[in-house]
Amino acid sequence: MIVYNVGIRGGLKKIRKADFKEDEVYLIDDSKTMYLWFGSNITKKRRDLSIDKAKLINDKNENTANIQIITQNKEYGAFIAIKDSLKKGEIKKQHLERRPELEIQFEETLELIEAGISPDLEAEITLVAHKLSLENKSYKSLCQTLAKMQLDLTKGLNKASKNEIQKKTQEIFESSSTYEEVCWLIAQLNVIADKSSLDS
Repeated sequence: MIVYNVGIRGGLKKIRKADFKEDEVYLIDDSKTMYLWFGSNITKKRRDLSIDKAKLINDKNENTANIQIITQNKEYGAFIAIKDSLKKGEIKKQHLERRPELEIQFEETLELIEAGISPDLEAEITLVAHKLSLENKSYKSLCQTLAKMQLDLTKGLNKASKNEIQKKTQEIFESSSTYEEVCWLIAQLNVIADKSSLDS
């Protein structure tokens, strides 16, 4: 695994440590995958420039990698799991497999509602998931919320113990679920629970 700091003009500097600040861009080359990490304060122009740089490097490689875009506070579990290692400079060769990412289709859903189409179950979940994503809760906090909701659903009247919640939280945290996916799963359980309470 090779880690680069991507400069304002797209210049690359090989580094041993990454501090993951809001105004930083990192390119993490894991041979199978190139991860482009963007801090929350990065402009669209700098994002586009960095993506073009990553594509240029990738095209020159003998075996092209899959380029994945990662935004600060919306990292997925497997990436967060190695984030501390990158901060400490403990860079190891790891391959992080990532499935196609779920995106919250808020704009499309809003357009349908504004056109007079009543929201179906998926649209309701989308609206709730979008609202949750705007609250900027930490990934760990979302994992804990989802863990408790899933355990409450499976255990019924038997309340989950603190240890069970912590264990389930860690499982979700170390999974490959993205920030949007966790928001979606929480929203899905909330919407279904609301409908169940109305029907009862």
